[in-house]
Amino acid sequence: MIESKQAFPVLRALLAFAVLFSGLPASAQQAAPSLPLLFDARERLARPDLSSLVRLRFLTSVDFPPFNFTDQNGKLSGFNVDLAREICGELEISDKCQIQAIPFADLRDALAASQGDAVIAGLAVTPELRRQFVFSRPYLMLPARFVRNLAVPLDGKTAAALSAHPVGVVRGTVHEAMLAAFFPAIKAQTFDTKDALLAALKERKVDAAFADALQLSFWVSSPASAKCCGLFDGPYLSEHFLGEGMTIMLRQKDSVLTSAIDHALATLSRNGRLQEIYLRYFPYGLY
Repeated sequence: MIESKQAFPVLRALLAFAVLFSGLPASAQQAAPSLPLLFDARERLARPDLSSLVRLRFLTSVDFPPFNFTDQNGKLSGFNVDLAREICGELEISDKCQIQAIPFADLRDALAASQGDAVIAGLAVTPELRRQFVFSRPYLMLPARFVRNLAVPLDGKTAAALSAHPVGVVRGTVHEAMLAAFFPAIKAQTFDTKDALLAALKERKVDAAFADALQLSFWVSSPASAKCCGLFDGPYLSEHFLGEGMTIMLRQKDSVLTSAIDHALATLSRNGRLQEIYLRYFPYGLY
């Protein structure tokens, strides 16, 4: 995954909150910043001929909410699941598409053994994986964000206003390294876990925190935060610290299918359907 399973205890606890909002139309949700376009509007990606394709089997897992999970009715759901269905619809192969959930640890071997054709489950792109597989273009970047305690007065609306305030971060994470590199003037206070960090922020032991926007966006909007805090400045993106973003992994021999998926992602990005899925699962926005 983009992060380890252990990095998501807060997000798991808030999944019910996410699902509650996932069915709301965009007009009924809080206004959220638009999903950044990851495809150049002037770029035209060819749509390969898939007429000879027998089927397209997407592999995912059920332990990465809100991207892929089993809902209260036992149905496979999530951002990635809906995106896979939209890709199949855009490529006009819905009748040939299947989506199967298997244990996250088995995804790589299952794809290598041709037990599926594409993995859409949040695997982080690594040099090792690139030697064996190919990846689609990114369809979602997971930024870092600040969150601040609203009771603390700040002299400004940018990160510079935090230079005189203690800012919490989880020890040993990419966010700790990113905070030090991007904001050397900010005094960092480290915590062992994300739960400890958010508790300290809520109790004003720190005035702000720097972490994964995915988790923070749900936390500040949930009862767990008691309306203490809000997202502040940003978002901050860095391929060096945060990776290449969410992609789809395929076998190296499937270059035509990879090109077709890139074409579908570009189209969904431009026509707003990717934005609709984004708002379905991130009603308060990551950006």
